[in-house]
Amino acid sequence: MKWSIIQLQKYRNEDFKIDETAEMNELTNRHRDIRQVAPVRVTGRGDISSSKITFHLHIETTLTLPCARTLVDVEYPVSLDTVETFILNSSYVDEELSEEVHEPEGEVINLKPVIEEILLLQVPLQVFSDKALEEEGMDSGNGWEVLSEEELEEARIEEQQEEPAADPRLADLAKFFDEKK
Repeated sequence: MKWSIIQLQKYRNEDFKIDETAEMNELTNRHRDIRQVAPVRVTGRGDISSSKITFHLHIETTLTLPCARTLVDVEYPVSLDTVETFILNSSYVDEELSEEVHEPEGEVINLKPVIEEILLLQVPLQVFSDKALEEEGMDSGNGWEVLSEEELEEARIEEQQEEPAADPRLADLAKFFDEKK
């Protein structure tokens, strides 16, 4: 996914189709939660003009991340669409341009670092493996259990309906007010 600007300018009045697969295993070094990256498939097209090159891309891969509960591997599929623009001449920069723009590396357009950044932004804070919970019985323990949203709401309603118990440390204080009457 690396082209020279001269090579891309040949496609100025034609369709520039992209359908490539790349290995991006270096993502495992850049983010501590990424354990493995499946080959990344990038499809789309490039719109080429004299001042900029706009790529309309569809990116698909699977990231292997740790489960937040059990630390087992969880496959997290990523499928997204993005538009990335490379400005060829800085004098053509439009202040009203709504998307982020990139600059070429010398005379070369390299999509790989851009795609790496996009994938790093797709890593969620937590992923959970339901399979691990079912297999290992990790849905309860000593004094705790995993509740569904409905069970949690029912427990909150029951808790609100119960009469709060008096704090035994304040029992003598209640007697103080009884003596004054």
